[in-house]
Amino acid sequence: MKPLVQVQNLVKHFPAKSGMGGGAGTVVKAVDDVSFEIFEGEVLGLVGESGSGKSTTGRLILRLLDPTKGQVFFEGRDVFGLPKNEMRELRKQMQIVFQDPYGAFNPRMTVGAIIGEALELRGIRGAARNAEIAKFLEMVQMPSNIAGRYPHEFSGGQRQRIGIARALAVEPKFIVADEPVSALDVSTQAEIVNLLLDLQKRLSLTMLFISHDLSVVKVLCDRVAVMQNGVLVEVGEAQKLFQNPQQDYTRELLSAIPIPDPARARRNHL
Repeated sequence: MKPLVQVQNLVKHFPAKSGMGGGAGTVVKAVDDVSFEIFEGEVLGLVGESGSGKSTTGRLILRLLDPTKGQVFFEGRDVFGLPKNEMRELRKQMQIVFQDPYGAFNPRMTVGAIIGEALELRGIRGAARNAEIAKFLEMVQMPSNIAGRYPHEFSGGQRQRIGIARALAVEPKFIVADEPVSALDVSTQAEIVNLLLDLQKRLSLTMLFISHDLSVVKVLCDRVAVMQNGVLVEVGEAQKLFQNPQQDYTRELLSAIPIPDPARARRNHL
């Protein structure tokens, strides 16, 4: 396998907000010299507590944020060095699924218009557009006859499926899934995780799966990268990392995974 995405010495500092301590010029080191690779066809889990820099890293990779310094390469191309017109083309290959897609939807647009907007980037219009909308809705296990309805008419899990359909509509190679199941109830989480697993295999997608829930990461991801306070502290194959974590912080995260049987020892995670 060769890397589809290469992250090299990535840094993102934000000015500290008033009341966070420190004087003028104080910064929050959201991402601090982070480097890793994501290989074609794999799912890399990026995990850590809230505020560890996971989502900021995902947005930097997609150039939704500009870095303080560092580089990201997609298929060997320097993402931060591309002019706007080339970056616009590259965005068809790099998509994001948000934690709550409802906030990313225009509430005045129908489901068909939301997905159709993505299809227009591929030059698909007219009758072919309607057929493609139906195809992508069915791909995420939603009926095609919902195209005329609005996002507020659906549950959180259904909206997430629509968000996934929109991301897939431009036929990307790489998806950043940013806490895509954390706002859902447990049964719906399982449905969405199974859907992502199926789509990833069927479409040979490469994915960065951002989560604080290691029980989900264990099911979905090939490798896992652990972040703490903006720093990458451990990267490894998922099975090996869960069985034999090398860092104390990773052990702490693993010890927080719920176990159905309270009497069962946590020997595998300590």
